[in-house]
Amino acid sequence: MNELGFDLAVAAAAFVAGTLGALIGLGGGIIITPLLVLGFGVDIRYAMGAALVSVIATSSGAAAAYLRDGISNMRIGLFLCTATTLGAVGGAMLAGVADAGLLSLIFGVALLATAGLSLRRNPGTDAALPVDPIAARLRLDDALPGGPVYHVQRVGWGFLVMVVAGVLSGLLGIGSGAFKVLGMDQIMRVPFKVTTATSNFMIGVTAAASVGIYLKNGYLDPVLVFPAALGVLAGAFVGAKLLPVVPVKILKVVFLVAITAIGIQMILNGIPHR
Repeated sequence: MNELGFDLAVAAAAFVAGTLGALIGLGGGIIITPLLVLGFGVDIRYAMGAALVSVIATSSGAAAAYLRDGISNMRIGLFLCTATTLGAVGGAMLAGVADAGLLSLIFGVALLATAGLSLRRNPGTDAALPVDPIAARLRLDDALPGGPVYHVQRVGWGFLVMVVAGVLSGLLGIGSGAFKVLGMDQIMRVPFKVTTATSNFMIGVTAAASVGIYLKNGYLDPVLVFPAALGVLAGAFVGAKLLPVVPVKILKVVFLVAITAIGIQMILNGIPHR
């Protein structure tokens, strides 16, 4: 395959990843890395670098729209970005020295964990929840446009989960959106719409914190980065347009089966290197 054919094939695969990611809400970064590794034989570090740039591109557009609509809670986002940024920098440093087989193994486990977390039921929110002293001091409580005030819970535990999400983002080149949702939705009891909007903003910031280290280590290859980023961005746009008409429940089942199979394959791919 010549260079042009390779670029077009990567862009097409990234387009599919971006479309599925937008429809399911997990982003395209977690799909594009295994596609590049398993489908194109790309070294996992270069695949993760391309995925990080793709995550920044798609996150920026979505975050701007949510901010304009007044759904994002910027105080929560900026506070938790402290945790995710610290974790992302540490994770990116580890990615530069970790064995490729080990990275593949961890990525496969993260994929399976993402599939499990996405099956968890939303516990919902309750306006009558007590005021958390830390959340009150940091003024994290807010309200959806036209809705009641929600009270953020268990800020400390949510912060710790965000550190883990940041490490995974930097180490594996993913947005780790499922772990951010776990922290805000399941633990901090933030309304789901706010969780989704704020997570989109945080994903871009977290990826930007670690992409510089990938660049310094030489793992951002323009031959991969440009077609992957453009493909994911175009796919995310199409996915957002298809979201109102596509039967997402059926698609979610197919998607979960797919990432579970990919996760197992990534684990098997990493075992021989061990």
